Formats: sequence, C-alpha cells, structure tokens
Amino acid sequence: MRVVTFLVILLTASLFAGNISHAKMLKLSKKGAKISETLCSKERLPKPFGNIREMMIRIKESGACPPLSNSKLEAVAYYLIKGSGETTAKEMTVPEHAKCPVCGMFVGKYPKWAAQMVIDGKTYYFDGVKDMMKFYIFDADFPYDRSQIERMRVTDFYTLESIPAKEAFYVLGSNVYGPMGNELIPFKKLKDAENFMNDHKGKKVVRFDEIEPDMILALDGIS
Repeated sequence: MRVVTFLVILLTASLFAGNISHAKMLKLSKKGAKISETLCSKERLPKPFGNIREMMIRIKESGACPPLSNSKLEAVAYYLIKGSGETTAKEMTVPEHAKCPVCGMFVGKYPKWAAQMVIDGKTYYFDGVKDMMKFYIFDADFPYDRSQIERMRVTDFYTLESIPAKEAFYVLGSNVYGPMGNELIPFKKLKDAENFMNDHKGKKVVRFDEIEPDMILALDGIS
C-alpha cells in the first residue's frame, strides 16, 4: 500500500511540475504555510532540498504532519521550497511591459520561463531560453557587440530561481512546452535536469556551450 501511495505522489507531482502557473505556485505556497503552521511539527519538517516531487516524499516520510491529501502535501512542499509564496530576491523580476526582442511577446506573462541578457548596460528579457539563444547565436539577425554582454540569466524550471545561463543544465526535446513551443528547459542542478528528462521524455541534457544553431532551429521544426 505504501509503494502504491508513493507512486501516486510521484505521478501527481510530475503533472503539477509541468503545468503549474506562477500564480498557482504562489497560491499553493500560501496554502502550504497555513497547513504547516496548523497541522505540522515545524521541528520535524525536512529542510528544503531538490524539487517538489522529492519534497513531497520527504515530508511524508518525516512524519511531521498527519496524513495529508496529495494536494495538501504538494502545498506544503511548495511552501518549504518557496517560502510564503512572495517573490524573493533570487527570482527574476520582469517589468510589466518588457517584450521579447525576438518574438515580441510580453515576457511578464510567463515568469517561470523568463530569461535575461544585459548588454552594455541595457537589459533584455526573453520568454524562454530558445529565444534568448537565438538572440545570442544568430548575429546576422540580431547584430550587436557580443563582447559587451555583461550577464545572461535563466529561470530554474522547478524552483523559479534566477541562475547564470552559462552554469545551467538544459533539457532538450521534452514533452513540456513553453510559450513559444519546444524549449531548452533550464535547471541549476544536474540531478533535477536528469529527473525531469526521465519524467518528460527529454532527449538529452546539454550545457550552455553545447547549444548549437542546429539545435535551436530543430526546436522550431527547421532542419
């Protein structure tokens, strides 16, 4: 029975990880805070680690809370990883009217996918790693002095933390789509990238310097 329950948790968490919106994440974090304060032993709750799926299992195993439904367990996991649900300094703050210079989409509508480049003091926002890499790689389409790039950051898919683009691990070819379709999905930790790849039929994990023009074109169905 315990094995079956854990399988249900794993499947549920995988579905939520791929489809949850930023607004729902905030709502879940606040709900988790309330559940933790009223039903759980704070001293026994596990410390934040890994992704939501892993946290749900660790909370259940800790015995810090009475038996919780999967939805309540998920809410507590989000609270432990994300805090009360308010935006933290680690998250990327996107101006309301910022538009992606590649596709023209309003980036603030999709904060979990946001990427950023700072070039000669000017900040550009993108609605996904794919468009950021187009802006970075295709110099004929987007002419600017690449030596003036000061910073490139992407958003960890699980934690929503803003992380250096050149240090991230990217999953290529999964069944999870961003605002512009097929995406390179970034993670701070290799283990999270590998778990996501296995859960969502990804083809492989690549580093920043391994991303080639052909990969970017293939994401748009161009061979």
